[in-house]
Amino acid sequence: MAWVSFAPLVAAVSNAGGFGIIGGTILDEESLKNEIRKTKGLTDKPFGVNILSKSPILDSLLDVIVAEKIAAVTYGLGNPRIIMERMKPHGIICMPVVPSVATAIRAEQDGADAVIVEGLEAGGHVGKMTTFALLPQARDRVKIPIAAAGGVGDGRGIAAALILGADGVQIGTRFICTQECPVHINAKKAILKAKAEDTLVTGNITGMPVRALKNKFTEAYAAMEEIKKPPLEMALFGAGKMYKAFVEGDAEDGSVMAGQICGMIEDIPTVSDLIEKMVKEAESVLSEVQRKIFP
Repeated sequence: MAWVSFAPLVAAVSNAGGFGIIGGTILDEESLKNEIRKTKGLTDKPFGVNILSKSPILDSLLDVIVAEKIAAVTYGLGNPRIIMERMKPHGIICMPVVPSVATAIRAEQDGADAVIVEGLEAGGHVGKMTTFALLPQARDRVKIPIAAAGGVGDGRGIAAALILGADGVQIGTRFICTQECPVHINAKKAILKAKAEDTLVTGNITGMPVRALKNKFTEAYAAMEEIKKPPLEMALFGAGKMYKAFVEGDAEDGSVMAGQICGMIEDIPTVSDLIEKMVKEAESVLSEVQRKIFP
């Protein structure tokens, strides 16, 4: 959600009863501080920040998070212990994003307060397991709270995640197509137009697999992978493509990172209306499941 989950969207999610998270992976210290303060100007509710634990400026970013008294931090890649050692003494909740059962177990052992298990259905960086295969197996092995991410785009997905043992869900793609989300309208229209089959995963050569919409850029990238172009050449070809899509609005030559739930997105509601609809649908589905089991 880099270039996507900034103050307007984060605040709207928290104000509507969710927990907004700033996509801070592309921010430096000063821009992160500014984004946090913009968000505080729009909500008095708690929110979090997502960072990369292998960031070269990690220490400085953590200084900002501590100083601004952020409620929680989410992160992936790198060594998460560094983040936990800095955050936990200040009461900041640590929620690593993990792609496997083994990494969920490791996160709990390292002292994580909760874990976000993300399946390959998700947009952006993905692992190799599907959410609904990963989730129950992780639930069987860890005791800390679990949020399910990837493949959740409506109340049915929320209900399914809860039934499989999740304590909550993390949703990304569906919130891109909301009125408060600051991304370019061209990117939103591309997601609205997309069907379930209109995404692909690239970046396997570089070791950073990413799910995005099929377009001129991603298909060219996939073709380069087929002939095994050098990883550095691949990385340079992909540099700046997310900014190009979400900020500049080039939905053909940019990387429109989106999950497989894009096929169920048909409108651009307010965040408040979307959350209310999803919660009501989840409650209805769970009630129906209970009725079927206990008629």
